[in-house]
Amino acid sequence: MRRLTTLSALSLAAALAQTAATPAPAAAAAPADPVVATINGIQVHLSDIQSDAQNAPQQIQALQQTDPGKLYAILVNQEVNDAAFLIAAKKAGLENNPQVAKLMEEAADTQLEKAYVEAKIASAATDAAVQAYYNANVAGKPGPEQIDARHILVSTQAQAEDIINQLNHGANFAALATKYSQDPGAKDGGELGWFTKDQMVAPFADAAFALKPGQYTQTPVQTQFGWHVILCEGKRNQPTPALADVSDQIRQTLEQKAFDNLAQQARSKVKIAVFNPDGSPVTPSN
Repeated sequence: MRRLTTLSALSLAAALAQTAATPAPAAAAAPADPVVATINGIQVHLSDIQSDAQNAPQQIQALQQTDPGKLYAILVNQEVNDAAFLIAAKKAGLENNPQVAKLMEEAADTQLEKAYVEAKIASAATDAAVQAYYNANVAGKPGPEQIDARHILVSTQAQAEDIINQLNHGANFAALATKYSQDPGAKDGGELGWFTKDQMVAPFADAAFALKPGQYTQTPVQTQFGWHVILCEGKRNQPTPALADVSDQIRQTLEQKAFDNLAQQARSKVKIAVFNPDGSPVTPSN
């Protein structure tokens, strides 16, 4: 029939409190996708209930483990409600209301667009495509560079410069971090552990990764958090990740690339005009 409507999702919580537990019908000798309800001849199949369960709020989905019979009863009851509402709306001629007709047209267009995009993208992000991307771009190559670092965070440039001066005269970095740093890691001597460049804000990451092991920044590094003095204690590359660890990320990359290409192709075949909020044409940027 249909997937769970917004109205259905909103009313499920109330239905949960009111519907008595009902055992699910026996599966023995049942057809592959049996009819579980009819409303004026409209058929609701078991597959509709299964789809509803997947799209239901978490509170309702949890019943699959604790009381599947109750979940089944709630969803069947809700499908019956939806069908009854639809029949009543059609009898009232509501689809002839201009505003409703516009909403129905927009909803149909949205679903058509979604189906087109999903079908095109799915073919570009198959398991075979993910494997091929992994083989070409990940397998046999070192992972991203990491550094092991400590830092001292203070509120002023002058204080950071004083700390660097103390380091230049032989002071211990961890001890200074414990004494002066405003970062929560101060109690551990400013230890940050191993991290990749994309895990830190740009000014901090740029300065940290420019250091060699044993070096500390000779000038304070400013970020939105304050002023930093950074010590690099080691560098390494992460091990090459297994396919299972990066398959989701690769699939997203392939889907995004396919979407961008699809959008470019679709836009190249239509005439586009874009306007400013005041209705004036947008001047194309070179």
